Amino acid sequence: MKIRALIADDESLARERVRELLADESDIELIAECADGREAVQAIQHHNPDLLFLDIEMPELDGFQVLKSVPTEHMPAVIFITAYDRYAIKAFEEHALDYLLKPFDKARFANAVSRARTRLEHENNGTLSSKVVALLQQVDAQPKLIDRLAIKSRGRVVFLRTDEIEWIEAAGNYVEVHAGKDCHLIRDTLNSFEEKLDSRKFMRIHRSCMVNLEFIKELQPGLAGEYVVVMRDGRQLTLSRGYRDKVQQLIGGTI
Repeated sequence: MKIRALIADDESLARERVRELLADESDIELIAECADGREAVQAIQHHNPDLLFLDIEMPELDGFQVLKSVPTEHMPAVIFITAYDRYAIKAFEEHALDYLLKPFDKARFANAVSRARTRLEHENNGTLSSKVVALLQQVDAQPKLIDRLAIKSRGRVVFLRTDEIEWIEAAGNYVEVHAGKDCHLIRDTLNSFEEKLDSRKFMRIHRSCMVNLEFIKELQPGLAGEYVVVMRDGRQLTLSRGYRDKVQQLIGGTI
């Protein structure tokens, strides 16, 4: 019996990659491809697939929003596809759900498909659905990321896109948000900002400082195992030893 599969990913190359690898899986039939979340919802409702390859970040609706629209009784087995998400990978593993981290190779793909095939053979639809529902509940409990700030200053409100932020520094009960020549003082904590900002773009480099990775020019060795983070404008910030592991994970090597 054929496993009917559907691909939902807004990147054409990613869809092509999955399609090519599925050609080696003789028991899987590709029934549809979708380029955004709304298309995916319609295709799932129309085709009722057994297996869904689902990208997390898509226009219109993201992968989690797509799944929220699927009735639990029609929930397919899901293999999530993601470039990186601050909590998703850990959540997938906690709920025993399969995922592919871009870029993935043939062996990793075959392994994920094999596990999905086994689950379809031995687990009923209710079990599969309960895992996805538990994941969605965990996702809903996560803090929502922000893409802009509304800063009250001297009787006016300044709107600042987070992409414009270069670095943020703790200052007592406040944080100093640096963007170009401007410095905004906001009553908040650095921990709060770390939870609200996209970790693919912002990284804590010190207990009192975090930076936008797009504005880092280079890293230079400092004293006692610390590093100097040189920003594009020439400002030098300290990368303390306690935060080196995060940077090493980012660059895929040791410093």
